Amino acid sequence: MTEARTNPDDLEALRAASDVLAIDALLSADELAVRDHVRAFVDDEIRPHIADWFDRGHFPAELAPALGRLGVLGMTLDGYGCPGRSAVEYGLAALELEAGDSGIRTFVSVQGSLAMGSIHRWGSEEQKQEWLPRLAAGEAIGSFALTEPTAGSDPSSMKTYARRDGSDWVIEGAKRWIGLASLAQVVVVWAQTDEGVRGFLVPTDTSGLDITVLEPKGSMRASVQTELRFDGVRQPASALLPGARGLRGPFSALNEARYGIVWGALGAARDSYEAALRHALRREQFGRPIAGFQLTQRKLVDMAVELQKGALLALHIGRAKDAGTLTPVMISLGKLNNVREAIAIAREARSILGGDGVLLENSPIRHAANLESVRTYEGTDEVHTLILGQHLTGLDAFR
Repeated sequence: MTEARTNPDDLEALRAASDVLAIDALLSADELAVRDHVRAFVDDEIRPHIADWFDRGHFPAELAPALGRLGVLGMTLDGYGCPGRSAVEYGLAALELEAGDSGIRTFVSVQGSLAMGSIHRWGSEEQKQEWLPRLAAGEAIGSFALTEPTAGSDPSSMKTYARRDGSDWVIEGAKRWIGLASLAQVVVVWAQTDEGVRGFLVPTDTSGLDITVLEPKGSMRASVQTELRFDGVRQPASALLPGARGLRGPFSALNEARYGIVWGALGAARDSYEAALRHALRREQFGRPIAGFQLTQRKLVDMAVELQKGALLALHIGRAKDAGTLTPVMISLGKLNNVREAIAIAREARSILGGDGVLLENSPIRHAANLESVRTYEGTDEVHTLILGQHLTGLDAFR
């Protein structure tokens, strides 16, 4: 066994040794099958190309139908062609996708948790029938527009406004850092109205809607973020999501996306750790592999410990979600911890690779750059810290 663990090409043996707490034994056969199926997809369809996509700032929209066939779009939703899988199965899929790249997992999150989740939970039957089957199959792309140039962590201060004009709605305003909108066919737009915050399904070819891609970026380069401007965008009454009133609508979708991040960040961290471990076993200095030096072993051990702790945390949160006992504060704890630790792991992994660590053929520097975005979206460290602080003290420190 020791000989197998010192072979950098025997990835399965290295993974088995790294699973010190035997977390794989806590997963069912179905859960393992989903994980392995998505892992194989990432190995075949993402890993060979991701360095080039990241370097060119290219999101491979052609992957959307393949991800639909993989069964990861709207993965936990039921009916309308959606996969109807468990929360833990979705978490494992998110982990494997982000081991490929955060941008690919982000697409699945925006499509499935934010856009499809909003339609599934708050939409009319006609809206569900029109959009969910195509979105689940990856035949259409959806987006979700909440954040604004002046309203990020405080969505209650949004300025985008929808007013009634006869039976129509007319939308004015701007949204920023909106994933996928330039590629999408429909955007879930959240706007203030005389009735409070409401959601609208806005086709992206609507007159008066201008979409600008935000670039160049140093993070999430294999992804697309945009700015949207609404200049008298007129929509019929049928565009309104009838079930969503107030911020509860977008927040419910955000919690679904944050849940995926709890798992996804572990994928970026694990891939970084494995790259560092395999390099340390191959790289020789002073007549021996650098994995045999105490300082390198300490780095690897620290990474493995945090990965195991983070996996147990994600699994506990996933089991709670499947049992119907999950709370938003649990998601905040998971997102805060796992993303924070994932960034530390990616940075430390880069250091083990030395000078080679800055080359895109090695993943840690790409993961580290991507995780800076993951740390910011769906609630910054500060926001989740204050959510937890309010839970612990009963005092709201946001204002």
